[in-house]
Amino acid sequence: MLCPGDTVAAVTLSWGGPGTFPYRYEIGKKQLEEEFQVKVVEMPNTLRDAGWLSENPQARADDLMRAFSDPSINGIISTIGGDDSIRILPYLDYDLIRKNPKVFLGFSDTTVTHLACLKAGIVSFYGSAIMTGFAENGGMFPYLVESVRRTLFSPHVIGQLEPSKNGWTAEILDWAEPAHQTQKRKLLPSSEWRFLQGTGSHKGHLFGGCIEVLGWLRGTEVWPLPEFWKDAILFLETSEDAPPPIEVTRSLRVLAAMGVLKQINGLLIGRPGGQVPVEKFSEYDDAVMQVVNTEEGLRDLPVVTMMDFGHTDPIMVLPIGIECEIDCDDSRIRINENAVVE
Repeated sequence: MLCPGDTVAAVTLSWGGPGTFPYRYEIGKKQLEEEFQVKVVEMPNTLRDAGWLSENPQARADDLMRAFSDPSINGIISTIGGDDSIRILPYLDYDLIRKNPKVFLGFSDTTVTHLACLKAGIVSFYGSAIMTGFAENGGMFPYLVESVRRTLFSPHVIGQLEPSKNGWTAEILDWAEPAHQTQKRKLLPSSEWRFLQGTGSHKGHLFGGCIEVLGWLRGTEVWPLPEFWKDAILFLETSEDAPPPIEVTRSLRVLAAMGVLKQINGLLIGRPGGQVPVEKFSEYDDAVMQVVNTEEGLRDLPVVTMMDFGHTDPIMVLPIGIECEIDCDDSRIRINENAVVE
């Protein structure tokens, strides 16, 4: 559990965003420290040039291992995603992670490290990065702040999850222009999550991540064992590259062929990432249902889409490995456990 006064390590596990846009990183660090009263410290390579980090995946892994092993560090937050954190896998020490459990937070390409934490046997947290939600233009969204506090700073049961009531955005304001930092992004109207199918209540351990990154990880040492999938609640989201609906269909077909979809107890889908027009959102729902319902005949499997996690803002924090419950009849989703302890 994180508390005011704790020390949090900032790690750069993929793209060298802090070195490319130092102003954006510093804003995220400042807003994170001020809101939650924590101290953010960088690892030796966190602020390195993006080119150097690209050439040195072991240095990125070393930073992560240093953060886990340092007893003065209470939590670890990814600075940003990217597309090559898979290259750190050969240099990770899973025993070290298991023996030094602590809060780890990130999303997108950081899906790689979440699977590493899963292999090590610890809970990790799928949520915002320092340079994204914590560095939000004009200040963090209250929806993110509330979710971080409830999930990472409280030992109590997390409870019911709610959609963002104040709108959402995927607007891009160039990080290279510091003047943009005070310009709040335009919000689109909030929408309810879409409960596409399912009846009754279904429980299971949460697991998931960015659908493209999960695809890259199939067959690696961190991919979950077949028995892990039984009764899981799988959450998936698409990256800022905005893969078309057909790519979602294809990815789900692979999971179906592997026997995953027949074992899980629910499927949660984030709002499409990237610059996908709202009028195209239903095409992603259709892509999911094409596989789940039409091709696989899994008509009792709960499917909920357009949720507030992934590559739009604001987003919630999802604890990987913790029990989630989908109540299809009342259109409610609840986390039935606490994710951290005092």
